Amino acid sequence: MAAEGRLDLPVVGERQSLREQVANALRAALITGEMRPGVVYSAPVLAGQFGVSATPVREAMLDLAKEGLVEAVRNKGFRVTELSERDLDELTEIRELIEVPTVSRLAASADLDRLERLRPIAEEIVSAAEGGDLLGYVDADLRFHVELLSLGGNGHLVEVVRDLRSRARLYGLSELASRGTLVDSAREHLELLDRLISRDSDGSGQLMAQHIGKVRGIWASPQE
Repeated sequence: MAAEGRLDLPVVGERQSLREQVANALRAALITGEMRPGVVYSAPVLAGQFGVSATPVREAMLDLAKEGLVEAVRNKGFRVTELSERDLDELTEIRELIEVPTVSRLAASADLDRLERLRPIAEEIVSAAEGGDLLGYVDADLRFHVELLSLGGNGHLVEVVRDLRSRARLYGLSELASRGTLVDSAREHLELLDRLISRDSDGSGQLMAQHIGKVRGIWASPQE
């Protein structure tokens, strides 16, 4: 019997960390399109690929289901959620409503040193795009935008944008990387920083709107 004040609970630290690692890896596969919409994925099969038990994979997939990225299929596994053109248009509209004015305000108020500290991440995005490292691109791109928006001091806004970016996965990255189009989009991060540091509010907002529009074009790219 457990001593008074002590609950007989399992140790969760290491297991929780594994669950989070699996969830992050699956999110990356969703974002790059390695996990395809409409396809059902089995937790035991994925667990074999990860080299872990099925439990953390199943828990991670349930986390993704809560985020709307996958849906459970009884006795089979999890199916990647499909997004319609209307879904993508609506998610794009929300991002534009939130991110464009926020970035414009940052041009007038953000600390210049903190903006400059984002440059290595922007350069990492470009390097990943040039090298065709899609997972690296997605990871650095997310870090850049989250850290940039964090400069505004509104944590709820940052989480909303993070959720929107997760739900609207970037399709067609492989094709765009091979054509060099992804590199053009990547370089916009450096240009955005330059405009922000020069306190160009209008130019920063316009470039942010252009960048989001280009991302919408990526979503619309045809899939093989």
